[in-house]
Amino acid sequence: METIPTIDALPPSAMAEKAVQVGIKKAGSSFKSLLVLGFLAGAYIAMGAVFATTVTSGATGILSYGVTKLLAGLTFCLGLILVVVGGAELFTGNMLISMACASGKVSPGSLLRNWTIVYVANFLGSVTIAALIFWGNQFTFGQGAIGLNILATGEAKTALSFIPALCLGILCNMAVCLAVWLTYSARSTTDKIMAIIFPITMFVAGGFEHSVANMYFIPIALFVKYGAPPAFFETIGKTSGDFPHLTWQNFIGNLVPVTIGNIIGGAVMVGLIYWFVYLRD
Repeated sequence: METIPTIDALPPSAMAEKAVQVGIKKAGSSFKSLLVLGFLAGAYIAMGAVFATTVTSGATGILSYGVTKLLAGLTFCLGLILVVVGGAELFTGNMLISMACASGKVSPGSLLRNWTIVYVANFLGSVTIAALIFWGNQFTFGQGAIGLNILATGEAKTALSFIPALCLGILCNMAVCLAVWLTYSARSTTDKIMAIIFPITMFVAGGFEHSVANMYFIPIALFVKYGAPPAFFETIGKTSGDFPHLTWQNFIGNLVPVTIGNIIGGAVMVGLIYWFVYLRD
């Protein structure tokens, strides 16, 4: 029977089959490809974070909390749009490889290999953008408003205790993997972008925790705290001591529970649930 071409979005059952094929391809990618594409994904997510930080700087006392977070979410979407449309390997999105693994098409070892390489590469890409932002003195723009926003964001994230960070990590990657899942239904670039916007805006507006984003948000805050000149702190009317939780130790203390939460939220709450519904037989 001849197949009739269509522009209709793929239904969820076909999306599940596509997710498995994508997972097989990702798990079989070479080390060099994963390293380079992972580096790009970390840089892309960091660019979304830079956009969100810049747009919301100076909004306190002018815009409401909700509107400010909405703007942050809309602008942060840039990161995942670049990853999905441009092509890159993102640790949090790659949680959906769990569907191919559960289907027996990808071994647990190949799954962990992908996650490990991509995670490290994402970190390198994110920190590279953080270093460029710091060395470029972008944090001093707006009479230090951007730097103050950077410091406040880093302080809030490193002040989280383990359980809240874990829960916010679960919620975050449910949203991220749902965004990626929805793009599997897409027939065009516009479809992909529209599928990404609302889940990603929701997770940012909700204050959820994304491990790769935090690989930018917290290091750039640490760079500013420990490396900014005294004139910067005079301009913003703060001292480095006003951000007591912002330490390298607390960065790791944030990254561990958030990463675990991201794995649960993406691989289990999205990937394995959709596998159970559409592919278990």
